[in-house]
Amino acid sequence: MNIDDISGKVALVTGGAGGIGAGVARRLAAYGAHVVLADVDAEAGARTAEEIGAAFVRTDVSRLEDNQAAVALAVERHGGLDLAFLNAGVASGCGLGEDFDLARYRRVMGINLDGVVFGVHAALPAMRAGGVIVATASMAGIVGIPQDPVYAANKHAVVGLVRSLGPQLEPLGIRVQGLCPSFADTGILDGDIKALLDEMKFPILDVETVVEAFFSLLASESTGECWFVVPGRESQPFLFRRAPGPR
Repeated sequence: MNIDDISGKVALVTGGAGGIGAGVARRLAAYGAHVVLADVDAEAGARTAEEIGAAFVRTDVSRLEDNQAAVALAVERHGGLDLAFLNAGVASGCGLGEDFDLARYRRVMGINLDGVVFGVHAALPAMRAGGVIVATASMAGIVGIPQDPVYAANKHAVVGLVRSLGPQLEPLGIRVQGLCPSFADTGILDGDIKALLDEMKFPILDVETVVEAFFSLLASESTGECWFVVPGRESQPFLFRRAPGPR
């Protein structure tokens, strides 16, 4: 889906109140798309939607019925869906030792993994041929993250889902792609994480760089790919090595 093809298309963006979701939504609206923003933060979401002329629906992506309601709004307002950007995500804030917190674990798995699974399930009946589903994974879905293994676990799951759904949905004319940024300057970087990155002198992506990568990914003809976004490199699909097969 090239920039010239976006005008008149219908796009759902979860986690759209701020950060990467809001950046992509602003650009989609500027290109003439009908945008439906979904976010659990009703105040910020409504404010962003009003700013760009989008519809807003309060959505807890860890609830299947909320995902279905967001898609239903897109269908009610605009007749169908051409793009689903399943972007909502949070850091875990817990490990697997004494700092393990079951409530936090359930929350992060519900948002980061269930939110993508439920989003795909809700979107598919409304998705028109030629449509695209983009899930925000992370570089944490490609490499290990000792600082937050629970986050890495659900992002690895999203990467596996994208790679598996790509060929499955291709015969329906629907592409599935994964967006895998490294640490970006969004609300997911709380004070402790930001301080650690600053101490390590680890470069942080600005949101606009990730937005540019999103539109490069959107314009590609492929499916089932996971595009890395890291500072100083051109974003492109990560080349996974083939697993050894039986002899």
